[in-house]
Amino acid sequence: MSFGTVHEDPPHAFELKTIPLSKHSIDPLTPPGDPNAKDSFQGADVGQYESRRKDSFMLYTPDEERNVVKKLDRRVVIFLALLYMLSFLDRSNIGNAKIAGLTEDLRLSSSQYEWLLTAFYITYILFEWMTLLYRVVPPHIYISVCVASWGLIASLQAAAGSFTTMFILRALLGVGEAAFGPGVPFYLSFFYKREELALRNGLFISAAPLATSFASSLAWLITKAGENVPIASWRLLLLIEGFPSMVVAVFAWYNIPDSPGTARFLTQRQKRVAQLRLRGEKDVKRGSEKPGLKIKEVLQTLADPKVYVTAAMFFGCNVAFSSLPPFLPTIVQQMGYSALKSQALSAPPYLFSFVVGLLVAYFSDRYRNRSFFVCFSTFMGACGYTIIAMAGWRQAGPGWRYAGVYPAAAGFFSAITIIITWTINNQDSDSKRGTGMVMLQFIGQLGPLLGTRLYPDSDKPYYVKGMSVCAGFMLLVCALSLMLRYILARENARSRLAYSRLDVEDDEEGLVKEGRVDEGRERFMYIL
Repeated sequence: MSFGTVHEDPPHAFELKTIPLSKHSIDPLTPPGDPNAKDSFQGADVGQYESRRKDSFMLYTPDEERNVVKKLDRRVVIFLALLYMLSFLDRSNIGNAKIAGLTEDLRLSSSQYEWLLTAFYITYILFEWMTLLYRVVPPHIYISVCVASWGLIASLQAAAGSFTTMFILRALLGVGEAAFGPGVPFYLSFFYKREELALRNGLFISAAPLATSFASSLAWLITKAGENVPIASWRLLLLIEGFPSMVVAVFAWYNIPDSPGTARFLTQRQKRVAQLRLRGEKDVKRGSEKPGLKIKEVLQTLADPKVYVTAAMFFGCNVAFSSLPPFLPTIVQQMGYSALKSQALSAPPYLFSFVVGLLVAYFSDRYRNRSFFVCFSTFMGACGYTIIAMAGWRQAGPGWRYAGVYPAAAGFFSAITIIITWTINNQDSDSKRGTGMVMLQFIGQLGPLLGTRLYPDSDKPYYVKGMSVCAGFMLLVCALSLMLRYILARENARSRLAYSRLDVEDDEEGLVKEGRVDEGRERFMYIL
């Protein structure tokens, strides 16, 4: 099978001459012997595969595609992970500030501290709709403004002198971060295929546990250094961790591409490849979507019950996701360790979560499966929380409770990565993906309103109630993922039945004309 040669004549010097392939040939974009090839492409977009085989033209080589993906990984995903790490650092460092003297200096009660956590999530929820702005405002401008705004607000927290001031700043911080983080997985879908998204989202979201471990280590150093400087340790901590975001915002303006075709770090040929390789991700009739929102598709997504199932799963995970990071240093301290040791011991569980999260995301992409990996992650998280709760109930030694933190943290971080990816995978247009993400985040972020109130001082030192509630929610998410898998498998069966009635060779547009969900829709198969 020949891959062709490069044209010599302008203006198409970057195009490849192509030779039609037999319809029985192997898809050149599918690795030989890949167990996930067409016949076992479980739950994936069969329409995409058929379209590729049917067109029978190879517009770029596999090596070219791999090189483009590697560049996108290095220049987009890793940079976004850095931004999210800074975001999560500024969001969760209040837990480290608490044991560094925040509550004593501002004379905060346990209830007031919980309100500082809640204030962030109230505005975070109210401004989730800003995810849709990724389709309206050029991303390099939008992301830069978001990063600069939360960096400034996070730094100003160091100057807070009262509960009221800190409450207002925490609420404003929620606005800045709501505009950025929830929409990044949606933004990544502009550059990657459906089966590539879990690992990239994993790299991005795993910056959260990495940031938390980094925050704990940095908090230990700052707290130690703060003993010999005139400024309070917690103020120094908030200032040092908030200021870098304002500096990085400048780099975001120049490093963030608006689309594959505008990426400065790609050559003209690579830009072309980056666009061509996503042709199977777009609806055949629609072609490449222009910036903006399609109101009809937004309304269709809002009426789709499946969106609310994934949102309920995200809610359950967020109960645990929002509660453990701010309270872990306090929980470890209540195990009998000093404030400094508590900061240091808070880091290893998140490093473990970082590694596990990447492995789960990699294998989820490898096997084109989301539901089983959500089940695995949430069951692991439930086991961790159960260990902590049971050890506290029986008043066992701190070693048992600390050991349970590892699977608990790894479980909810990994599950969140797959749930977000699953939501994006199962919408067939940018408008639907954006709306799906808004609903996922809007409903899912209600979880922190409960999660941030699970560890009151009255429950210390064991926090049995909070740990038990988190274990229950992890098991609920596990059950919901199996239910969603059943629903999606049934939808796929209906689509296959409708498709089997057509003469595929005569169906030039590849549309399911009988039994399709909506007019003009591509043969779209849900990833299970």
